[in-house]
Amino acid sequence: MRALTEVADPPGPGLRSERAAHPVRTALLGYLGARAVGVLLLAWWGSHRGVGGLYRLSSLWDAYWYQQIAAHGYAGTRPVPGPYGPYEPYAFFPAYPLLVRAAGLVLPLNYAALAVAWAASLAAAWGIHAVAARLYGDRAGVVAAVLWGVLPYAVVESAAYSEALFTAFAAWTVHAALRRRWVWAGLLCTCAGLTRPTGLTLALAVGAAALLELVRRRDPRALLGAVLAPLGCVGFIAWVGHRKGRWDGYFRVQDAWQSHFDFGRSTFASLRRMLVTADTVWLVDVVTACTLLAAVVLLVLSAIQRQPPVLLLYSAGMLLLALGDAAYFNSRARFLLPAFGLLYPLATALARTRTRSATVLLLVAAALVSAAYGGYVAFVYPDAP
Repeated sequence: MRALTEVADPPGPGLRSERAAHPVRTALLGYLGARAVGVLLLAWWGSHRGVGGLYRLSSLWDAYWYQQIAAHGYAGTRPVPGPYGPYEPYAFFPAYPLLVRAAGLVLPLNYAALAVAWAASLAAAWGIHAVAARLYGDRAGVVAAVLWGVLPYAVVESAAYSEALFTAFAAWTVHAALRRRWVWAGLLCTCAGLTRPTGLTLALAVGAAALLELVRRRDPRALLGAVLAPLGCVGFIAWVGHRKGRWDGYFRVQDAWQSHFDFGRSTFASLRRMLVTADTVWLVDVVTACTLLAAVVLLVLSAIQRQPPVLLLYSAGMLLLALGDAAYFNSRARFLLPAFGLLYPLATALARTRTRSATVLLLVAAALVSAAYGGYVAFVYPDAP
C-alpha cells in the first residue's frame, strides 16, 4: 500500500523544485570551496611576499588591459611597445571590460574586475553542472563543476581575466542547444563571441549542430540560431578592421603577440625544445605539456562517450586552437579552461565510484594541489599564465 500511495501521490511542484535545486547547490558549494582554498592560499602567500593576494589576482598581465579598456575605452587606452610591434587594446574583446565598467560604478575598478570574474565563474560552474546533469545525471554534474575548480590553471578563474565569463556563456550556449532552444543558443553564442576570439569555435559548433537539426526536423529556429551564433565574434573583428582601415586589422593587431594559426608547428617546436635542447625547464612547461596530452586523451574518450555533436565539436575546436596557435606556449593550458566538455569522461567515471568518500578525498587533494600551483603561477613564475 505504501508503494501504491507513493506512486499515486507524486510530490508537488515545491518538493520537485527543492530536489532539483539540491544538486545545483551542492555543485556551487563544492566549486566555491575549491576556489576558496586557492584564493586563501594566494592571500597567505602574498602576505609573506608583501603583495596582497587580491591585488595580484586583479593585476595579472591581461587584467591590466581589461581594466584600462573599462576605464578609458579602446581609443583612450594607449598601446604598449613590444618586441614584435605595439601591444594594442583591440586584441581584447569587449564583453568583459564592459561589465567591469558597469560594476565600476559602485566598486573600485580592480575589485569590480574581480567581482565580475567571480560571478561569471559561478555562472560557469552552474552551466557546466547543468550540461553534465542533463547528459549523465546530477552526480556527474556536481563532480564536473568541482573538477573545473581544481584544474591546474583554475587560478585564472579567480583572476581578472575573461576566461570565466566566456566559459559561462559557452556552457549555457551548449545547454540551450541540447534543449533545442536554438534562438537562445545563438544569442548566448553571440555574447560568447563578444568575450573571446574562441567564440568563433563555439559558433561553428552551434552552427553545425543547428544545421543538422534543420535537416532532421526542419525547424526554422535552428537556422536562426546558426545565423545568430557568429555575429558577436565576426562583428567585433569587423569593427576592429574598420578602425584599423583594413579588413585584417584584428589579425595584424595579434601579430604583436605572435598569435596566429600555424597548424601546430610552434607547439611541436616548443615540446621538442623542452625535451631535447632546453637548459632550464619551468614547472609550467611540464604542466602545459601534460595538459595538452591529457586533453587529447580526453577528447578521444569524449568521442567514445558519444557526446552530442555540439559539445564534441566545441571541445575539438578548442583543442585544435590550443595545439595549432603560434602564441606563447604556456598559455595553451589557459586556453583550454573553457573546454569543459573534456571533463565529462572523468566526471562520469568518478560519479560511478561506489565509495563517495574516495571521490571527495580525491577532489580535496586536487583542490590543494591546484591552490599550490596557482600560488606558484601568481608569485613565482615570471611570465603570464
